[in-house]
Amino acid sequence: VQLQASGGGLVQAGGSLRLSCTASGRTFSSYIMGWFRQAPGKERESVGYITRGGETTYYADSVKGRFFVSRDNDKNTVYLQMNSLKPEDTAVYYCAARRGVVYDVWGQGTLVTVSS
Repeated sequence: VQLQASGGGLVQAGGSLRLSCTASGRTFSSYIMGWFRQAPGKERESVGYITRGGETTYYADSVKGRFFVSRDNDKNTVYLQMNSLKPEDTAVYYCAARRGVVYDVWGQGTLVTVSS
């Protein structure tokens, strides 16, 4: 599978953005899908993930209640809805896929900039 992320941009603090990540191939529903971010000068961190059928989601404490991960397996797409954005959410956001423990397929990243 290959992943293509989109939807990043510049938004004011308090605003919202929705990122999309579309996968090629016919095996999308067999992957757990995750979102990560990397801010300038910082290590990459997990934002959240969603299980294969979308039954379970997980979120980092820093985004819990503001960010929401969803997926549409018919469209081979996973989404990251980001609400109440803060300047500290500024980062390059990546989607990734895994079947086992390790995320072994990564998208190219999309930049989100939140202005104060």
